[in-house]
Amino acid sequence: MTRHRAPPDSAVSIEVEIPFHDVDLLQVAWHGHYSKYLELARTSLLRSRRLDAADMLALGYRFYVTESHIRHVFPLRYAELLRVSAWFHDVENRLDIAYDLFNLTHGRRCAQASTLLVTTTAEGTLCLATPDPLLERLRAAGPGQAP
Repeated sequence: MTRHRAPPDSAVSIEVEIPFHDVDLLQVAWHGHYSKYLELARTSLLRSRRLDAADMLALGYRFYVTESHIRHVFPLRYAELLRVSAWFHDVENRLDIAYDLFNLTHGRRCAQASTLLVTTTAEGTLCLATPDPLLERLRAAGPGQAP
C-alpha cells in the first residue's frame, strides 16, 4: 500500500531525465516504466546499507520483490526531470520500502509507491524474520534510515 506523505530527511534520492524510449506517442511516460524508476531508487537505498546484489550474495541471502503498489497523480513527459526518493518503512519481517516520485520540471508529486521484499537463504528458504546480519546494516545510521 502506498504511503501518502513526503519523504523523510533520511530518504535516499535519485534523479532521472525521462528518456524518449520511455514515452508513448503522446510523449507521456508509460506507466510500466515507473517500476524501473523504483528499482533505480531501491538499488541506491540498498547500496547505502551495503546490501547491493554482490553484498547479498556474499552474506548468503537474497531479496525478492513480492508486492508493488503505485498511485499515479500527475504525468511524466519526455525530457522532464524526475526525483525518486526511497526509504525504509519497516525492516523486521520483510523490507517495506516507500517511495515519493516528484516531477522536478513542474514542481509536483507525480506518484507515490511502495514495495515489499522478502529475504531467502541462498538455497531459497524463506526467512520469516529479517536475519540479524542484514538488520545490522539496515539499522546503520545514514540515508534511508530504517525504523
